[in-house]
Amino acid sequence: MRARAVLAALSIWCSAPALAQQEGAALYATHCAQCHDGDAQSRVPGRGAMQAMSFDHVLAALTSGSMAAMAKDRSDAERRAIASFVTGKIATGGVAADAEGRCAQQVNGFPQSLDGPRWNGWGVDTNNSRYQPADMAGLTAEQVPRLRLKWAYAFPGASLSFAPPAIVGGILFIGGTDRKVHALDARSGCTLWTLAIDAAVRAAISFAPLPGSDQFAIFFGDLRANAYAVNALTGALIWKTKVEEHAAARITGAPTLHAGVLYVPVSSIEEAAGSQASYECCTFRGSVVALDAATGKLVWQAYTIPEVPHPTGKNARGTQLFGPSGASIWSAPTIDAKRGAVYVATSNSYSNPPAATADAVLAFDLATGKLLWKQQATPKDAFVVACFTADKSNCPEDHGPDHDFGQSPILVTLRDGRRMLVIAQKSGIVHALDPDDGGKILWQTRIGKGGSLGGSEWGSAADGDRIYVANSDVRFMRDGTRRLDSTQGGGLFGLDLATGKIAMEVPPVACGDRRQCSPALSAAVSLIPGVVFSGGVSGFLRAYATADGKLLWEFDTAQDFKAVNGVPAHGGAIDGPGPVIAGGMLYTNSGYGQWSGVAGNVLLAFEVGTE
Repeated sequence: MRARAVLAALSIWCSAPALAQQEGAALYATHCAQCHDGDAQSRVPGRGAMQAMSFDHVLAALTSGSMAAMAKDRSDAERRAIASFVTGKIATGGVAADAEGRCAQQVNGFPQSLDGPRWNGWGVDTNNSRYQPADMAGLTAEQVPRLRLKWAYAFPGASLSFAPPAIVGGILFIGGTDRKVHALDARSGCTLWTLAIDAAVRAAISFAPLPGSDQFAIFFGDLRANAYAVNALTGALIWKTKVEEHAAARITGAPTLHAGVLYVPVSSIEEAAGSQASYECCTFRGSVVALDAATGKLVWQAYTIPEVPHPTGKNARGTQLFGPSGASIWSAPTIDAKRGAVYVATSNSYSNPPAATADAVLAFDLATGKLLWKQQATPKDAFVVACFTADKSNCPEDHGPDHDFGQSPILVTLRDGRRMLVIAQKSGIVHALDPDDGGKILWQTRIGKGGSLGGSEWGSAADGDRIYVANSDVRFMRDGTRRLDSTQGGGLFGLDLATGKIAMEVPPVACGDRRQCSPALSAAVSLIPGVVFSGGVSGFLRAYATADGKLLWEFDTAQDFKAVNGVPAHGGAIDGPGPVIAGGMLYTNSGYGQWSGVAGNVLLAFEVGTE
C-alpha cells in the first residue's frame, strides 16, 4: 500500500507540469498570442525567445515585472500556468545565480584609482557622446586587431542581455533581467556583490560620491519605475524612490547625475499594454524626474505632454479611449551646464490626439523643469503595437509610422567652437539642432529608409568632427512568419558635423546562410580615437577605422561560452547597448531574443592579446 501511495503521488506530481502546460496553452491563446505570435515587428519576444527563459524569470515578469500590467487580471495559478507553457519548464526553487565566481577576497576599497580609466553611465559623459578619449580607453587603433576574449559572465534564465556595464575604480556595475545588480571585478569578472531589487534593470548605471557623505554610490532605475542609490562598495541600499505611479511606467534610460541632482527619464510599456481591445488606451505621459541625489526626494517632475489625458471617444468594442498620451523618454538625459538645460528625446504618441512634443527633442530648465523649447521631428505619429496585430481596435485612426527617438541627444562642440545637438531617428534621418538658438534645425541627413524598427535605434557616437550612426532598417520575410530577412538593412555612417555630409560609409555585411540573421545594426555604437565599434543583429561585433571604414577586427558572439559564474552561457544577436571601453578592455552584451534575433545571456570582456 505504501508503494502504491508513493506511485500515485509520483503520478500526480509528474502530471502536474503537463496539466499546467495544457491550461497555460489555453490562457496563452486567449490573452497573449495576439502580441507574442503576431507580426514580426511586435515589440515583445516571440515564443522561441521565451523558451530560452527560465520559468522563474517569466513568472516574475507576469507578477511584478514588465508584463504585470497585462496580466493583472490573471490569478497566481494562471500566471504560473502561462509561465510553464511558454518556457516548457517548471519552477527551479530559486537556485542561487552567483554560487560560483565569487571573488577570493572581500572588497575593502576600489581596486583602482577613481581618477583612472572609467566608463560612467550610458554615454561616458553627461554629453552622451559615447566617445572614449585615448587616456581612458587604454586601447589604440593599432591594438584593436589583437583583441581576445578574456572572460564571459552569464545571466541565468535570460533570453537577452540588455543592460550595459559601467566601470569605475576597477569595478564593473551591471543590472540584468534577473532582478539583480551585480558588482564584478572589471579585470577578472569575479563577483564582488549582488543586490536583489524589485524588477529588471535595463538601463546603464551612474557612479558618483554621495553628496554630503563619505560614501560612493551607484544610481540606476528599474522596470517598475523605481530609482535607486546603492553603496558602490558594499551593495547596501541607500534609498529607493518610485518616480511614477502609472502601472505601465518603467525606466529604460540611464539616469544622469549633475551637481547633486539625479535626472531620471520615465518611459512605459503602455504602447504594448494599450493594444488590448479591453484596455482604456492611453493615459501615460513621459516625464523627467529630478531627484535629490543624497536623499532621493523629489525636486521636480516635468511631463513631456503638459495636458492631462482626457476621454476622447470609444473603440469598436465600446472601450473608453483617452488622449493625448505617450512621448516616453527611452534614453538618458543630456546635460548642458552652460545653458542650464537638460535635453531629452521622446517617443511617439500612443493615442489621438497626437502630441506636439512626441517624436521630439525637448529642453527643460535644470533647476525648475520648465520647458525651454521643443523641436518636433515627426508630427502626428500616434501608434501602439495593435497597429501591427490582427485586432486593431486600439490602433489610432490615421496612425503614424512609429518614428520615435530611441537614443539620447549628443551635445558636441566643433573644432571652431560652435555647439550643436545631434541625434539620429528611427525615420532614418540624422538631425543637428542649435542648443543656443531654441533648437533651430542646422541640417538633416537621411542615412536609412526608416521604419518601426528601422533607421537609427539605440545610440550614436560623436567626437569634435563627426557623428557615427548605425542603421537598422531590419526587415522580415513577407510570408506571415517572424523570420528575419537576411538581405535587408544595415550600414554604418560617419557624418561631418559641420555640414551633415556623409564622410565615411560602411556597407551592410551580408548574412549568407547564417540562421536568424540580419545585416541590421540596431545596437548603439561606441568610439575611440580612430576606431568605431558596432555590433549587429547577426551577432558579430566589428571595429572599423574611422578614416576609411576599413574593417580592423570582428568577433562572432553568437556561440556558447564558459562563464566565470558557472551559469550556462550563450551569445546571440547584439541589440540595445553598445560596447564599453575602459582601461585597455572592451565589454559587450550579447543576446537579444526579440524581433526574431538569436537569444543570449552574456556579457563578454576582451583584452589585447600578445602575438
